[in-house]
Order: sequence, then C-alpha cells, then structure tokens
Amino acid sequence: MKARERALTLNFDSRLKLEFHGAKITSDAGLLAYRELDEQFGLTRAAADKLVDARRGKNTQHSMLALLRQAVYGRVAGYEDTNDAQYLRVDPAMRRVVGGRAEKKLAASSSQMGRFETEFLPTRQNVRVLSSLCGAWIDRVHRRRGLGHLVLDMDSSESPTYGSQEGSAYNGYFGCTCYHPLFCFNQHGDVEGAMLREGNVHSARDWKVLVEPIVLRYDGLSISKFFRADAAFADPRCIATWRVRATGMRSAFRPTRCCPRRYDTC
Repeated sequence: MKARERALTLNFDSRLKLEFHGAKITSDAGLLAYRELDEQFGLTRAAADKLVDARRGKNTQHSMLALLRQAVYGRVAGYEDTNDAQYLRVDPAMRRVVGGRAEKKLAASSSQMGRFETEFLPTRQNVRVLSSLCGAWIDRVHRRRGLGHLVLDMDSSESPTYGSQEGSAYNGYFGCTCYHPLFCFNQHGDVEGAMLREGNVHSARDWKVLVEPIVLRYDGLSISKFFRADAAFADPRCIATWRVRATGMRSAFRPTRCCPRRYDTC
C-alpha cells in the first residue's frame, strides 16, 4: 500500500489528490504522470523561457508556458485539433497540468489556442527556438552520462493529411496524401532534429539544412562519429560532404559504405 501511495504522489502540485471515480471527473488523468515527468526535467519550462512573446496589451490571460503546455499535453492525450480546446479548457486534468490561471478558472479556448499556434508560435525566432530544443535536451543527458561515440541516422517518413492542407501532396511511395518529414536520430533513438516538408519532395531534400546544426553541436567532442542513412541519400554530394568533414574539418564524421540494398548507406 505504501508503494502505491508513493506512486500517486505528485511533487509538482501537493494539493492534488488522485481517487478513482471512473469517467465522472476526467478521462485524461494519465496526463498527470506526464506532467510529473515534465516537472522533474523542466522540459516545457525550459522551452517557454526562450520563446518570444509578441503579444501586446493588458488582456493577456495565459502565459506562453501555459499555452505551450496545453498544446503539448493536448496532443499527448490524442487531441490534435485546436477545436478540442473548447472541451479541454474545462477538463480538471488539463487545467491542472497547464497550471497558472487555468487552475482556478479555465484553460485557453479554441480561438486562443488557434492564435497561439498560427500567429505567435510560428514566428522566425520561436521556430528557431523550437528547432534547437531537441539538441538542448539531449546535451543535458550527455553531460550526465557521457558519450563514447555518435551515430547520426537520417531517414524520411510520412505524415498523412486529410483535406486540402497547405503543402500536402500525394506521395506514390507511401500511397497516401501526406507531408514528407525528415528525421535525424542518434544511436539511442533520441530525435536530434526534424523537418516538416511538402508531401512530394525527394526523400533526401534539405538533408544538409537539417543535419549541419546537429553536427556543429558535436564538433568539440573527441569521439568517433558516423553518419548513416538509407539508399535515398546515396548521392555523390552527400558522400563528398562527409568525406570532406572526415579529412579536412573539425568533425571527423565517417560515412559508412554505400549500398542501395542496405539500410546503412552513406
């Protein structure tokens, strides 16, 4: 029983009690566990501290931190549309995990979340901040446990879309209308970087734009470094780039042997 009591103790809000009442109160109580993890590592707070708040006037009801948490936790709970905020703003679990004004009143409405995600969050400064977050979080982990070697693994994937969403297109390889995002992982499965692209672009397009900032983060580490990608990246320019880095630049990244039939190509 004591073990169970410890498991249900929430450090971020000691006023909160967890009791089972079925779906009578909220169907998203699992968000409390994510919020606890977030609080321990300071993930959303670290992000919000760097976001630029372009809002003006005295009628600002929710902080950038609260809006960011509502956007993130809403998607964690499976609510991908900002219209869902009209329901979520009254949900007790969402109000608790968002914090701030939402705890005593309501979380942000659909119109408030819509403006946050289409006007304030996509500014050039904030996109730059969000793009650097993965690397910042990963660097914190590496400072604690060290890193013996590095393998950067790049690949593309599909993100299916529905309706006439800007930039989406039919992709013959994936057989659906989608976006065609590009990802870069390390050997531990951590996302080092991601890029959203139109649905009909080549798998390797803009690979250098995504990977160069990641490579620069590791320039000062004297460890073995490798770059791995599938056959779509078996391009002479790609291979030449990594050979130059391996022989004439600070980062000694070494491309693996290229082979269109194998996963670990250039």
